[in-house]
Amino acid sequence: MKTAVYNLKGEKVEELELNPFLFEVTGKTSLIHQVMTAQMNNARKAIAHTKDRSEVRGGGKKPWKQKGTGRARHGSSRSPLWIGGGVTFGPRNDRNFSEKVNKKMKNLALRVVLSDKAKEGLLVVVDSLKLAEQKTKKAVEVLKNLPLKEQKAVIALSREDDKLVKLVKNLKNVYALGANSLNIVDLLKYKYLVISKEGLKEVEKVYGQKVK
Repeated sequence: MKTAVYNLKGEKVEELELNPFLFEVTGKTSLIHQVMTAQMNNARKAIAHTKDRSEVRGGGKKPWKQKGTGRARHGSSRSPLWIGGGVTFGPRNDRNFSEKVNKKMKNLALRVVLSDKAKEGLLVVVDSLKLAEQKTKKAVEVLKNLPLKEQKAVIALSREDDKLVKLVKNLKNVYALGANSLNIVDLLKYKYLVISKEGLKEVEKVYGQKVK
């Protein structure tokens, strides 16, 4: 499969042969869903937290004596039965949502998503992402020149282009990450994938080999 290579003015300068191991892969949507769900769960943090009776303040003294009052026996006012007491079976912040997915599955799911981007014309390859001026305004100019149709785009940067991360932080529909740290959540969240030729080499180096 071949794809067009653009310069920063949006002009087509050449055609590039894509690596079939990365960009000509088919796979089940169930695999993509599994890997995506696992990634999102692994990034999830438990925030909701309720205190049990051992963590609620007070309640050290027995409310009344055990016998002779005619009332039910209680040992602490911090019991879950009391207003202001601890909570039983409430959400805790030590919950673990992580899921394990093996490397082969992650690699295959990523290659399937990359292949879909290439087939649907959502892969935009640029000869270089080095800007003459390190300004956000210049980055906006370049993105307007590229065939993105003002849609959301993720920019995969090589080590040579990593300065661009700061420039696109203020842009609403653009997200930049390293070409060596691609993930399917960001690739699915943003419609277009913008990458330089150097970035493609890094992607091939990291993801273009069979996982043992």
